[in-house]
Amino acid sequence: MQELRFRLSLTATEFLAFYAGAARQVVAKAFDGRVVCFPASALRSHVLHDGVHGVFALRYDARNKFTELVRIAD
Repeated sequence: MQELRFRLSLTATEFLAFYAGAARQVVAKAFDGRVVCFPASALRSHVLHDGVHGVFALRYDARNKFTELVRIAD
């Protein structure tokens, strides 16, 4: 399994666009400079009252298919 790590900071208001379906994908820049794109639905389990914040590891398989998103630090 491979992974990309990145920091994400979305306010609760910003996340509402994803939750409401106005945006389906999240685009972030990984620490190594690569751009990562993943389904916004992957963030649902990471939403707190103030939004989504932290360092995440996006894990994907050998075919570059998303497998999971894990919060690894605040």
